[in-house]
Amino acid sequence: MAHWLLKTEPSSYSFDDLARDRRTRWDGVRNPQAVANLRAMREGDSVLVYHSGEKKAVGLATLVREAYPDPENPGSGVAVDVAAAGALAAPVGLEALRAEPAFRGSPLLRQGRLSVVPLTPEQWKAVERLANGR
Repeated sequence: MAHWLLKTEPSSYSFDDLARDRRTRWDGVRNPQAVANLRAMREGDSVLVYHSGEKKAVGLATLVREAYPDPENPGSGVAVDVAAAGALAAPVGLEALRAEPAFRGSPLLRQGRLSVVPLTPEQWKAVERLANGR
C-alpha cells in the first residue's frame, strides 16, 4: 500500500465536502508529473487531503478506483475516485511539515504547485504523529 497527498482548494472542494459526499472523483489534474502520480495510485492506497489555500493537511481518504480517463479533460487527463476515511485529529500546517526531518527533499516542499505527491511511510507516520500532537 502506498501513501499519497492530494491538494485541493477548499473553496472549490474541501475535505468537508468529501466527508459529506463520502466519495468523489478527483479530476482536473493537468501537470504531467501529477498525472503520472495519479496513474501510479492503486486501489486501497492511503490519501492525505491537503488544503492548498490554507496550506495544511486536514483529512484522510482511501483510493477506491484507479486511474481512468478524466471526463472533464478527455485525451490526456485521468481521474481517480477517493472515499473519505476521516478528519485528522488536528490539521497539520505546512510549516510543521517543513520542520519535520522526514519531509526533507519531499516533492511537497520542492515542487509547491504539484497537486499529487507521493509520501513515504516515514512521512505518513510523521503526519499522523503531528496531527495527534506528538
